[in-house]
Amino acid sequence: MRLRRLARELRKMREDSGLLPEAAAAQLGWSRSKVSRIETGRTMASRADVAAVCDLYGIGSGDRARLIQLAGEARQRGWWTAYADVFTGSYIGLEDDASLISQWEVQLIPGLLQTEDYARAVISQLRPQEEVQRRVMARMARRTLLSRPDAPRLDAIFDEAVLRRPIGSQQIMDEQLGALLISARRPNVSIRVLPFRAGLHAGLEGAFTILSFADNMDPDVVYVEGVAGDVYVESTDQVERCKVTMEQISEAALPPEDSMRLITEVKDEYIS
Repeated sequence: MRLRRLARELRKMREDSGLLPEAAAAQLGWSRSKVSRIETGRTMASRADVAAVCDLYGIGSGDRARLIQLAGEARQRGWWTAYADVFTGSYIGLEDDASLISQWEVQLIPGLLQTEDYARAVISQLRPQEEVQRRVMARMARRTLLSRPDAPRLDAIFDEAVLRRPIGSQQIMDEQLGALLISARRPNVSIRVLPFRAGLHAGLEGAFTILSFADNMDPDVVYVEGVAGDVYVESTDQVERCKVTMEQISEAALPPEDSMRLITEVKDEYIS
């Protein structure tokens, strides 16, 4: 996210200066492709690169210092790099930087709300046994996002089928649903259920997540995970359509209190 932010600001600075990429490259002594790679976030600009760009565009000392600091922060390694063998895409970095995570799920409890045993049951079904423990550890590390001081808000909505689909043993489901009831007490967590009785609804096409960020300059990103790979939607029109869909799903879902009541009822069924 910091790399995207830096790239966007450097591109805007050049455009505001009235210089074309070719002219900026010539004055900086760079190739045209280097300017393009930096402005699209494909190449990480060094502190020296940013300083040179600021000098060229006549950027004031305050913004200059801020951008040079941002370049340094973009090079910092996030906690998830320790699990680079598990988190191969860019989603975790975006999730870690988000201020609001809006999530719609149709098959499983969202990863940030999964218990260790539930996660292990899911991962065991999808991965070779030698990978399971490593992936479970990574998921549990990821879950700490919701309890840190600057934790994002999580608005999670999932289909009633998620509650009723047995994953692992009855004990695993009982503990998982109990964990949902506890998580819902967090001030930064909202958990709601879309009941079967809602019938046809806007979320039938599948699960997706909308990531929003505190800095207004950082546009929302929609993430869709599938068998064919991960999809990141950043087009303004497509993101807006997804946001409208999420609003429609939200309107069809139960209020938080009724959702907790339904979760409790289903939980009791697992232990009866």
